[in-house]
Amino acid sequence: MEIKEAKTILEAVLFAMGGSVDLKSLAEAAGQDEETTKKLVRNLADDYDAEGRGMKIIELEGAFQMCTRPEYYENLIRVAAQPRKYVLTEVLLETLSIIAYKQPVTKLEIEKIRGVKSDHAVNKLIEYGLVEEVGRLSVPGRPILFGTTEEFLRSFGVSSVEELPAVDPEQVEEFKQEAEEEVQLKLDI
Repeated sequence: MEIKEAKTILEAVLFAMGGSVDLKSLAEAAGQDEETTKKLVRNLADDYDAEGRGMKIIELEGAFQMCTRPEYYENLIRVAAQPRKYVLTEVLLETLSIIAYKQPVTKLEIEKIRGVKSDHAVNKLIEYGLVEEVGRLSVPGRPILFGTTEEFLRSFGVSSVEELPAVDPEQVEEFKQEAEEEVQLKLDI
């Protein structure tokens, strides 16, 4: 099979599937090995970029997805029903940050870090498709472990959680100091 035909097959599969497709499945569809397939998909993505197409191909932790370029979103919603926009409050962002950086993490661990109950925040993040159950901890009670989803990666424009910005150790110390002072103030009252 020639390269052009393999790229055409990959394009058809990515378009038809709508969601992300793992590399192994793409390789099977194109009749190529995974390394060659990865190169072909990335080459196809480069072609889309170079030609200024309305679609682009993104990579999400070993999977690929075809999607509309964000700059054409306004044009798209003129035709399609307007997608529901979610509002991420400070509480939701704080909870999501903890999950993203500590995953897999239990609700109890989230609550220890936040210092307050997090049921509502975790449930909202699950409803928004940004967080999901990724397993259970092997301890009595078998608490649920939470992690981020592909939707999280898409929403924040990263291909994996490794691309998230590093946390500044000095800032962490400042946060700890502020938290300790806040706790002390509450104890003094």
